[in-house]
Amino acid sequence: MNVDIKTREYTTVSEVSGPLMVVEGVEGVAYNEIVEIETPTGENRTGQVLEVKDDIAVVQIFEGTSNLNTLSTKVRFTGETAKIGLSTDMLGRTFNGIGEPIDGGPDIIPDKELDVNGSPMNPSARQFPAEFIQTGISTIDGMNTLVRGQKLPIFSGSGLPHNNLAAQIARQAKVISEDTDFAVVFGAMGITHEEANFFMNEFEQTGALERLTVFMNLADDPAIERIMTPKMALTTAEYLAFEKGMHVLVILTDITNYCEALREISSARGEVPGRRGYPGYMYTDLAGMYERAGRIHGKDGSITQIPILVMPQDDITHPIPDLTGYITEGQIVLGRELDRTGIYPPVDVLPSLSRLMSGGIGEGLTREDHSGVSDQLYAAYAEGRDLRDLTAVVGEEALTDRDRKFLAFADEFEDKFIRQSKDEDRTIQETLDLGWELLSILPTSELKRVKDEFIEKYLPSDKEEESETTE
Repeated sequence: MNVDIKTREYTTVSEVSGPLMVVEGVEGVAYNEIVEIETPTGENRTGQVLEVKDDIAVVQIFEGTSNLNTLSTKVRFTGETAKIGLSTDMLGRTFNGIGEPIDGGPDIIPDKELDVNGSPMNPSARQFPAEFIQTGISTIDGMNTLVRGQKLPIFSGSGLPHNNLAAQIARQAKVISEDTDFAVVFGAMGITHEEANFFMNEFEQTGALERLTVFMNLADDPAIERIMTPKMALTTAEYLAFEKGMHVLVILTDITNYCEALREISSARGEVPGRRGYPGYMYTDLAGMYERAGRIHGKDGSITQIPILVMPQDDITHPIPDLTGYITEGQIVLGRELDRTGIYPPVDVLPSLSRLMSGGIGEGLTREDHSGVSDQLYAAYAEGRDLRDLTAVVGEEALTDRDRKFLAFADEFEDKFIRQSKDEDRTIQETLDLGWELLSILPTSELKRVKDEFIEKYLPSDKEEESETTE
């Protein structure tokens, strides 16, 4: 009997507003239930129940509400939640934001269907992240290491090359400690056609598409589809990781567009706005998305997540980066000043942080000297940056010889360590060796954050002799 009620067809649409439609006189309708809509012209669309109160249901329409009316629109409640058919054949394929193939290939024959809404991992089932993921980018691998199972967002600004960085990470990322299958799930939300073409050309030309599954929601697609895109991507990642034992890197861009879609739908529902007009539940919504990454005891696979967001007006205190920072385990911050000087990737290592870095580096994972080198590079660069500001006030003539070396170190660090080409894939050994080469600019007595045994082993011998002579 319940099935009959749930699959009953209604023509009692009372209101159409933005992406939403209100249906009255309904029975047995549930939250998140999928709805089939037939327009007055006979076109079929899909929606999802957003809210139920008494006998009234609010439905969000994925394809938009154009050409719908309150007289002859037919609504059928299916009694099912949104599901996606999953298979390893999805690797190398491109889908739209609601999981339909857009690459001209055949429909996926699913091995399994899963509810896209998913749920955050049970904290008691989580396993602590402990394996290093090599991105080939020195500022990430050396200074803000990405660990398997981590959530490490990239905070960018309008016009900065976060798309190039995302594509480079998608191409180059690999787990080097184990011989395991590695896949990338790429979810794009609200991007332009130009950006979509850029990503697809990058993936196709480099051969990376073979291990990628791409979900693409464009700027002119309905905003409500934007809400589904990360759910589709993460459900696919969960299948590949925990059903097929793969290590999956999920890259989501742009989280700001996702949150704007949340605000648009919240406004259409007439909800009381929170900070800067965003809905009050945005924190829990983002947490539900981010917390689907990690490792589970007893499972071979893992999900590592890199959300990318553009900070409005470069404001790191804006609600979107602010809330993201609370939920995730660090952040990679792109700096506009570095970008202005032509440095790519313009990763500003001083405000950047990887809270799980210590669990994924060291002997047997990266190299024994990794922690000390990272700390020493950070400290020396921070002092060099401070001296750069001081020099602008008092002039370089007022600096001591020691100060000049730190100033030279900051310049060389930006030019050689931070700067690398868009197709340069450095190993962690190359990154650490480069770090030692830069540290040789400084007097050996200033290397207080690395052990003496590592200085003897890794500091270039000619530079070490030169430093001792200078002293």
